[in-house]
Amino acid sequence: MIELTNISKSVNAGGQKTYILKDINFRVNQGEFISIMGPSGSGKSTLLNIIGMLDDPSEGYHYFMGEAVHLLKEKQRSQLYKKHIGFVFQAYHLIDELTVYENIETPLIYQDKKSSERKAIVADVLDRFQIVGKKDLFPAQLSGGQQQLVGIARALVSKPSLLLADEPTGNLNSKQGEEIMDLFKKLNQEEGVTIIQVTHSEKNAEYGSRIINLLDGKIV
Repeated sequence: MIELTNISKSVNAGGQKTYILKDINFRVNQGEFISIMGPSGSGKSTLLNIIGMLDDPSEGYHYFMGEAVHLLKEKQRSQLYKKHIGFVFQAYHLIDELTVYENIETPLIYQDKKSSERKAIVADVLDRFQIVGKKDLFPAQLSGGQQQLVGIARALVSKPSLLLADEPTGNLNSKQGEEIMDLFKKLNQEEGVTIIQVTHSEKNAEYGSRIINLLDGKIV
């Protein structure tokens, strides 16, 4: 499903090249559940953003579902992303001007789903995450945990074949966190959703079938 070959990401600071990621070689099969771990600054989020086509590597080759991502134009990448990928961001990335309902509905609009179909799908997701009572509120009216739940609901609403999650339970209480991880496991095992999560939690990492450790931008 995913193949990264000799992927590096560097930045130039004061005329010096600093590597955030260096020579990453990484394959992900359809249906895997992978946890990426490592200390802060090890390049975990950068790796996730490159896999999710939100960031470009400085060097290397990136294949996703047989497509050579490194050769695609931005519009083609965007279409591939919208069709296949759900992303749970650490910083929520909700749209402030939209209600909870509208935030969750947005990926379905990108997928050109009919209005009646969107209504049914969003209603189902609101119910699943027990946030029906919050559907007309704006992100600023929600707690951090509630915003995180909305972000997860939005990532899952379009039934992605690949779910990328950056510290998905970081702002949730332990009960909510456990429920989300159980939901991820269910999506992976019963619906075959491929999941890659970045986590600091060893408990959450163990939900995965494989753990990748990063240190100083390299897989160890």
